[in-house]
Amino acid sequence: MTPAISCEQVQVGYGDLQVLRGVSFDIPVGQGVVLLGANGCGKSTLLRSLNGLEKLQSGRIRIHGDSLHDASRRDLRRIRCSMGYVFQQFNLVPQLSAFQNVLLGAMGRQRFGLLSCLGLTASAEERERAMDCLDRVGMADRALHRPSALSGGQQQRVAIARMLMQAPRVVIADEPVASLDPKAEREVLDLLWRIVREEGLSMLCTLHQLDLARDYADRIIGMKAGRIEIDAPVAEADRDRLDALYIGMARVDAQHDGEAA
Repeated sequence: MTPAISCEQVQVGYGDLQVLRGVSFDIPVGQGVVLLGANGCGKSTLLRSLNGLEKLQSGRIRIHGDSLHDASRRDLRRIRCSMGYVFQQFNLVPQLSAFQNVLLGAMGRQRFGLLSCLGLTASAEERERAMDCLDRVGMADRALHRPSALSGGQQQRVAIARMLMQAPRVVIADEPVASLDPKAEREVLDLLWRIVREEGLSMLCTLHQLDLARDYADRIIGMKAGRIEIDAPVAEADRDRLDALYIGMARVDAQHDGEAA
């Protein structure tokens, strides 16, 4: 089966700074992968590369078999629409209700753009789907609340509902619980992984909490100074190997393997 995400010897740099140094991995359809690594190790650059926001020096990235390298503008837009995102800071529009924020997830497939997604001209089908997505995350009773009236955990649930509204095939979750307290962390990750599995999606999720990574991931990919140091099923990623990702020359702007970063 064609992988959901495929990276082949991906290299990205800025001037003399080499950030991604031959990164290769495949994520099969239906797998939830946690990406670990210290700040500055190249994780953010990798995530931006996965939707074509970073120009590759060499290598290739494919999303469900579609190459980003030679995609037309129209094809790149289609590929991006197949990828749903969950962010650390939620990225909800503060002036809109939870319901309207979820409707924004449909923008990629709406002819009439923003007005339709604000609910002014949204079809009954899209409005029903938005409420169903809110119900899936336990937020249907908060549909008319603005983000300021919601807790951090509730805001992240709305963001997950917006991602679900998009009907993606691949989910990129970038530190989705970094702004939450320990109880909300578990609740959000329980919800996120359940939805990914129920929908048969594939996910790459960056985390810093090693215990959470080991509890939720099907597989762990660990980066250190722009390279993949660990790529293993969660049962084979022992604590010592994970701790080593954060020790020594972990950043891309430090010396690594005798090479100036």
